[in-house]
Amino acid sequence: MSETAAKAPGSTLGAAVDSNRWKALAFIAIAQLMVVLDATIVNIALPSAQQDLGISDGNRQWVVTAYALAFGGLLLFGGRIADLWGRKRAFVVGLGGFAAASALGGAATNEAMMFGARALQGAFGALLAPAALSLLAVMFTDAKERAKAFGIYGAIAGGGGAVGLILGGFLTEYLDWRWTFFVNIPFAIVAAAGAWYVIREPEGGRNRSALDIPGVILSTLGLVSLVYGFTRAESEGWSDSMTIGMFVASGVLLLAFVLVESRVKAPLLPLRVVTERNRGGIYLSLGLAIIAMFGLFLFLTYYLQIVKGYSPVKTGFAFLPMIAGMITGSTQIGTRLMTRVAPRLLMGPGFLVAALGMLLLTQLEIGSSYAALLLPAMLLLGLGMGTAFMPAMSLATQGVKPQDAGVASAMVNTSQQVGGAIGTALLNTIAASATTSYIADHIAGASNKSQQQLVQLEGMVEGYTSAIWFAVGILVVAAGIALTLVNAGRPGGSTVASSEEGAQDEVAVPVVAH
Repeated sequence: MSETAAKAPGSTLGAAVDSNRWKALAFIAIAQLMVVLDATIVNIALPSAQQDLGISDGNRQWVVTAYALAFGGLLLFGGRIADLWGRKRAFVVGLGGFAAASALGGAATNEAMMFGARALQGAFGALLAPAALSLLAVMFTDAKERAKAFGIYGAIAGGGGAVGLILGGFLTEYLDWRWTFFVNIPFAIVAAAGAWYVIREPEGGRNRSALDIPGVILSTLGLVSLVYGFTRAESEGWSDSMTIGMFVASGVLLLAFVLVESRVKAPLLPLRVVTERNRGGIYLSLGLAIIAMFGLFLFLTYYLQIVKGYSPVKTGFAFLPMIAGMITGSTQIGTRLMTRVAPRLLMGPGFLVAALGMLLLTQLEIGSSYAALLLPAMLLLGLGMGTAFMPAMSLATQGVKPQDAGVASAMVNTSQQVGGAIGTALLNTIAASATTSYIADHIAGASNKSQQQLVQLEGMVEGYTSAIWFAVGILVVAAGIALTLVNAGRPGGSTVASSEEGAQDEVAVPVVAH
């Protein structure tokens, strides 16, 4: 076992850089793709699984909700476990558990078995996701290499959901819905085996402090209440007593969590991680952008399948321009400019370009042309989001102590997860309200069944465009936050900054060969 000494401030890392870091990135990317795919691939399979397992309409939401609650509620805990155990071990354990839970879901014979499998997937995903992002944060410390690594990671994080629609459509149409679960197993095995052999973590990166049990309980219950509140609002309405109770409980629990974290010796989430201006700005702007993005995925999927009559596979392929845009924005624009301009000058304009793409979609009609309207809108959305996500992912974990990398990464995932829950519930409610209002105003003029069906389709499209207007506004706000709060300069040095309580001293991270 040999250790290279830390370099002097401002110097290159030289021999301290792990020679296997690019191989490690490949396996981290496979694991990230698996987690992101799972968010959409199961949605495509849900109607078939519901029929096979006899799940009622009232209970089917739990296939999605069980995963979301476990994943969103346990993310901070998962990030802290990664800091405690070591990120490599947390990564491999997370992959193994996710694969086992996927096997259980694919073999499910009733709804209880399915819900349990989904909750287990969420729990192991909450360990895996922060471990993956924090591994990148501690392994790639050279500014240019970090830009490339996070460009690849950002493209997968942004475009993986759309890949899930294609893969989910193929597996459901040509094989069986169970394969949307079984497909995770080879991904997990390859990623875990590769990670075990090639990942080398920097020495001194663990946080061996005693686990903050009150913080774990309060954060988990608070986040579960918040995510469930928005999920329930989508199905039961905002005035439902349980919905309101969940939001009140979440507010009380999360406030208690902040008070506990400000007083305990070894907090689950050191408040310096979120109160630092740049990271706080990123968590907030990223969460808002995801609100807009998740709502859009939902509406476009319904629009293409119900209004335009696309098959699941054709719908998946229709999202390809967005994936191409995200990959280009993340790996070409973001990566090339990140070391030349300040992050806010990529994030702000990126969110505005995405807002422009969203603005085009407010013109949606029943007969809208895919080539003339949806194609350019998706390209702009992908380009903008890819360009903005890449520096956001990198800067969110830059400047934290290695011991806090897991929990800082977990906050990125938490802002995305909570943003997704809010986006789905909030924009769905706006769309449903506009649809109901439109149909009520126009149905009287429909004299036969075909005209009534036309009014209902027009009402659906009216609902989508009304909600998309809100999404445009949300993206503009996200751009404003990124431009005003994120004030970090371009990462011009060869190493990334390490900060504690606001100090910004440039250091090289020592690497140990195991």
